[in-house]
Amino acid sequence: MASGTGKSAALVLLILNLILYAIVAIIASWAVNHGIEESHEKASVLPIPARIFPIYFPFGNMATGFFIIFSLIAGVVGFTTSLTGINNVLQWNLPNLYAAAASSLATWALTLLAMGLACKEIDIGWTNSNLRTLETIVIILSGTQLFCMGAIHTGIEDAVARIRRLGLRV
Repeated sequence: MASGTGKSAALVLLILNLILYAIVAIIASWAVNHGIEESHEKASVLPIPARIFPIYFPFGNMATGFFIIFSLIAGVVGFTTSLTGINNVLQWNLPNLYAAAASSLATWALTLLAMGLACKEIDIGWTNSNLRTLETIVIILSGTQLFCMGAIHTGIEDAVARIRRLGLRV
């Protein structure tokens, strides 16, 4: 793959992921805020195990709390690593590409964790439209983050091959 093609593919995927992770962080933040506002009055009538937790989500199912918290973490980390990844890919040298690849891998792992919880929430059923939107975006993000990670790793291979063609050591 030519150097410019990998760079442009990685940039497009990073910008797409930046936007999608921002949407995930916004929806998950709204859900956490809504859960905090509603938890005092709704959770006071619940039996003791459900009253212990500081946030009770009055919407969704039993997997909703875990899904929203991990989606919020994945959204914030994904937004941050996409933003720094854009800077790293624009510089397009080996140390910056290694940094982008490492942060991309960590973000993908968090996104897969949130995706697994989204799949569990879908399996249990009974969610509202905001949660279905969040589930859909997290599942899409797990795929786009994988492709972005592949484009960055292809860029690393191109940079290493370019250095070796010049006769330098990696």
